[in-house]
Amino acid sequence: MFTGIIEELGSVERGGPRLKIACSKVLEGAQRGSSIAVNGVCLTAVELDAASFAVDLAPETIRRSNLGFLQVGSKVNLERPLALADRLSGHIVQGHVDGVGELRSLKALGGDNWWMELRIPPELDRYLVYKGSIAIDGISLTIAELRGDILAVTIIPHTYHNTTIGTRKPGDALNLECDILAKHVEKLLSKVEAKPALTIEKLQEMGF
Repeated sequence: MFTGIIEELGSVERGGPRLKIACSKVLEGAQRGSSIAVNGVCLTAVELDAASFAVDLAPETIRRSNLGFLQVGSKVNLERPLALADRLSGHIVQGHVDGVGELRSLKALGGDNWWMELRIPPELDRYLVYKGSIAIDGISLTIAELRGDILAVTIIPHTYHNTTIGTRKPGDALNLECDILAKHVEKLLSKVEAKPALTIEKLQEMGF
């Protein structure tokens, strides 16, 4: 489990099914088999050295995320799993990407703050609410506006300069993970059986 608070920007050293990423901070305490979130995708480290780690990308991961588009030199958001004693500074992020959105615009608001708009897949709309949480490329963000198939968030200076957001251009694909609580609520409500309305005919059948 992750929180959506990015710890480090990594750099792709090798693309393809076995992705290799240069980094430093997220290697602290990591070992072969450790989980590391890359652009919000929970992946397993299969190779480790003093300055990088490698992961294998399954076909489903490539299909569901933007990791298949990475090239040598691409920057990626990195986060280690949440430790039990850590503070939950963002929100609960599983590292299971639900879909890919398209960056529509990134506009300066002044004071080094930014307004980012994405076009979202229609099947994700039911999980999104105004002021709700969403992970975009692994970054925990708050939904500032929903308008049709457009989702907007505000990017503060720290996020802009310490994640991949500052390198993004319109048309880029961004990984989206919806709030897991919304998905559980939907499943629970789908199991609730609606009771039939009480009618005169039903009362008569019951002897009233």
